[in-house]
Amino acid sequence: MFKKLFGREESTVTIMAPITGKVVNIEDVPDQVFSQKMIGDGIAIEPAEGEVVSPIDGEVAQIFPTNHAVGIRSKDGLEILIHVGMDTVAMAGEGFKGHVVQGDRVKAGDKLVTFDMDLVKEKAESIISPVVITNFEVVKSLTKTEETAVIRGESVLLQVKMK
Repeated sequence: MFKKLFGREESTVTIMAPITGKVVNIEDVPDQVFSQKMIGDGIAIEPAEGEVVSPIDGEVAQIFPTNHAVGIRSKDGLEILIHVGMDTVAMAGEGFKGHVVQGDRVKAGDKLVTFDMDLVKEKAESIISPVVITNFEVVKSLTKTEETAVIRGESVLLQVKMK
């Protein structure tokens, strides 16, 4: 009853690492859109392998036609963008394979995208891959991992308290 009168109960969303690799501060991403948090806050990963998995249980809100970026929405309404590399849209999908389509329901750990790391290193500005919360207005607080390396589907990347 109080939930109905005073809004929803506070919830916490655990965001798992979608990629195995080295943790990079979002402020150190070599693209101002991400480093200046223009589309949201989060963390980045320098991939050690070319597989991206879902960081949460949710729905594929968007997958770019080039498969270089995917957005996932949690049941709580949290929206997370995973963007593989910098300026990878210019690769026009070369070296990327999508394993989901918009509207698919996914569980944390489900494969979203695979990519050719060597090709991305060769053709893109950077392989650093941001994981960003794009609707930060629903976030009360954000706790980032203090680990220097993460394993996809196993390591906690972010803890989000929802408003």
